[in-house]
Amino acid sequence: MRIETRWLKQHSALIAQRSVLCAALCAMLFALCSVGEAQQAKIPHIGFLLDVPASTLAARIEAFQQGLRELGYVEGKNIVIEWREAAKGNFDRARELADELVHLKVDVLVSPGPTVTRVLREATSTIPIVMAQDTDPVGSGFALSLARPGGNITGLASLAPETGGKQMDS
Repeated sequence: MRIETRWLKQHSALIAQRSVLCAALCAMLFALCSVGEAQQAKIPHIGFLLDVPASTLAARIEAFQQGLRELGYVEGKNIVIEWREAAKGNFDRARELADELVHLKVDVLVSPGPTVTRVLREATSTIPIVMAQDTDPVGSGFALSLARPGGNITGLASLAPETGGKQMDS
């Protein structure tokens, strides 16, 4: 019973994190599309940089894609996702891939964690970055504070059980 309760709490937290990440990303896409529609019809481009094999994050990636589909975005039809994968610990390759995504002028960048967020932050200060999670975005230097992060990074922070899943607003 105790193990089931712990698993349920962890599972619920993971679902909540996925939902918040999708909501943050979709809000940015909605804003970008609204501006784009005013100028011309534009297909949003997302840059997604991974520092581990995509297969290790398959559930997260599927949840991300499902969230987009629920909002009417279908990869290859009305949204483009530029997937890039660097080997774990290969920071030079991650920097090259981050620069490549910036050069492609994607509308938003997605980071699965703090290592990639740091690389993306070094690559751009103008393209919005959505981080999936960080244990301490203020301590990592990604935000000035949780209430007013500033800059171009937004996403999830999980500082402690009582504040886990706190959203950062930009």
